[in-house]
Amino acid sequence: MSKPNDNPADPFKKALAEATKVLADDADLSVSYTVDPSGVSGDAMRLPQVSRRMTRDEVLLARGTADALAMQRRYHDDGLHARYLPTGQMARDIYEAMEVARCEAMGARDMPGTATNIDAKISAEGSRKGYDQVRDRADVPLSVAAGYLVRHLATGRDLPSGATNVMDLWRGFIEEQAGDTLEDLSETLSDQAGFARFARQVIEDLGYGDQLGDDPDAQDEDEEDQAEEDAEEQDDPDSQGQEDSDESEAEADPEQTQEQQQDATEAHVSMDEDADDDMSDETDMPDGDAPLEPPPPMPHSDADPNYTVFSTDYDEEILAEDLAEPVELERLRAYLDQQLEPLKGAVSRLANKLQRRLQAQQNRSWEFDKEEGILDAGRLARVVANPTTPLSFKWEKDMEFRDTVVTLLLDNSGSMRGRPISIAAICADVLARTLERCNVKVEILGFTTRAWKGGQSREKWLNEGRPQQPGRLNDLRHIIYKGADAPWRRVRPNLGLMMKEGLLKENIDGEALEWAHRRMLMRPEQRKILMVISDGAPVDDSTLSVNPANYLEKHLRDVIEMVEKRKQVELLAIGIGHDVTRYYERAVTITDVEQLAGAMTEQLASLFDSDPRARARVMGIKKAI
Repeated sequence: MSKPNDNPADPFKKALAEATKVLADDADLSVSYTVDPSGVSGDAMRLPQVSRRMTRDEVLLARGTADALAMQRRYHDDGLHARYLPTGQMARDIYEAMEVARCEAMGARDMPGTATNIDAKISAEGSRKGYDQVRDRADVPLSVAAGYLVRHLATGRDLPSGATNVMDLWRGFIEEQAGDTLEDLSETLSDQAGFARFARQVIEDLGYGDQLGDDPDAQDEDEEDQAEEDAEEQDDPDSQGQEDSDESEAEADPEQTQEQQQDATEAHVSMDEDADDDMSDETDMPDGDAPLEPPPPMPHSDADPNYTVFSTDYDEEILAEDLAEPVELERLRAYLDQQLEPLKGAVSRLANKLQRRLQAQQNRSWEFDKEEGILDAGRLARVVANPTTPLSFKWEKDMEFRDTVVTLLLDNSGSMRGRPISIAAICADVLARTLERCNVKVEILGFTTRAWKGGQSREKWLNEGRPQQPGRLNDLRHIIYKGADAPWRRVRPNLGLMMKEGLLKENIDGEALEWAHRRMLMRPEQRKILMVISDGAPVDDSTLSVNPANYLEKHLRDVIEMVEKRKQVELLAIGIGHDVTRYYERAVTITDVEQLAGAMTEQLASLFDSDPRARARVMGIKKAI
């Protein structure tokens, strides 16, 4: 009998891990199950988490993902892949999608049992991304369709419905442009280098040849031609005879030879000087020519050019729905609602208060006694008595809240776990619904890291010999819970993700604030408001252990100073249990999470108040400007 604390999913996980090692033909492969995105890094493979309940969907997704990654491990060579990798983004996406499809097709051919499992993975991916509902090919990337088509043609198997829908939307275009090339697919499937050349030809047929970069095969031919020329020179009997003749002459008259060598040396020096003069002439380029040296790389931060990041390869900006299945999001949302049942009454009252304050300003407001505009009915008698009477018209006033977007940036660090993150989530819910009723767009973002104490960035740093002062040393995870243009009813379950075990890790506030600020600047609205909800200073153990102790805090201050100085975005903050007024000019600190709903509502309502003194009172500003 199993012990009460044993996880019933453990035997399945262990069996799947061993089977994956065999399929990948790699006994040293380490397999783990995590909420992080699946993938392979070095000798470590990450598979989707399997809960204690072991639902059918979880099991099928885990098996399909394991088989797909094992096939890539078995049939894929990173060196060959990088050799033929295009330089442009679209060409690269098509190239990589076709290579993944090749590996999966090879697995289906050599190990037919993997095909069904991988179909389950493709089906889950299609359901999560809504591929069944897509009706316009512009709504789905060409690279995805190209990968599906290659897999279908290589295996002859029907794809799941979502993938079939995407493939059919693009199939006519792909076959029209690259149909002749696709006929050679079966001949190159087992040869990765040949398939890479085949994929590059397909990309060129599709109209992205300008993104391919240099042809590696052409470079090889040039090198081979050069090598043959060198070999011919070495084997040339005339040149060899000339060398022998020179050597014999040197032996015959050593004094003369020394003089000749000296003359030759002087001549060589003279030629070098002439060459230097020529080079100096060439370097004196007129204005407007390309610089001799490439420009320095762009800084990682607009606020502080000295802020460095060891690696951005493993950072991610991800939609909340891509971090959990729809069923799990619904379950977590239900759990969130259950946890906050006692607060619903108070929160609803606060929401109604905010809505009343906003809608009160939505009532028509007029400026009277104007020379032109709409005739003022109150002045009608005076106009009839004396039509030449001036100042008898009125104008409708523009309200401050119109054409506004609000972003809520939520700290998703481990210290927010429990009551604070629950309150933050429900308040974001209420504010989003309330502001949407008042035609104010709302965006909800979250920030954390993908790992505790450093992730793949730290592993890379260790492998490269631990260089000094590496800068930020963890993998960022920036989460989009709700886009500004997304209707609330569609994304309501997303906030339940904050209840997911293992999501909340460490917090790098400066880069998150800069990310949210950049997103707002791209919005068309006239007025932009950014509200940060955090419980303290930025903390990341892996970064702070190898950099100055104030490294992340200094960057946060620099970003705040940049945002407040530019004044393109109105910035305010709410600290939960910690004083954030030492960072933000407009901030409030609450000691009890129960106060968060009221603080958020009052802060936001004050921004729409037409009285600057009222704004100052709520925002804690000593002097109203």
